[in-house]
Amino acid sequence: MKIQVEVKELKEGKYVIVDDEACVIKSISKSKPGKHGSAKARIDVIGLFDNQKRSIVGPVSDKIYVPVVERKNAQVLSIAGDVAQLMDMGDFSTFEMSIPDEYKDRIVEGEEVSYLTAMGKMKFDLR
Repeated sequence: MKIQVEVKELKEGKYVIVDDEACVIKSISKSKPGKHGSAKARIDVIGLFDNQKRSIVGPVSDKIYVPVVERKNAQVLSIAGDVAQLMDMGDFSTFEMSIPDEYKDRIVEGEEVSYLTAMGKMKFDLR
């Protein structure tokens, strides 16, 4: 799911869709309107799921899509290799997610973990 907003309404730390990928806004710089054009904005972002740096430049009056990012909780039912089977605590559905290397020691069977979901993709959100 995604909604459409104007570029001038975006803030650092919020989410935006760039190249069909949900991204976190790291910095926004806006220029003043010139003699022959409108104000422009440069937005530097990092992919939420692929950690790639991207940037876009455009008028502040343009519309851009913002993903609906949800933070949910799940219980770890079992771990097989680097795949964890999880049960969502809201609707009790079960699903599997691969465990990144940096989280292998922090994800334990029976514990509750939080995860992010946006645009059909999921990732662990351990802080």
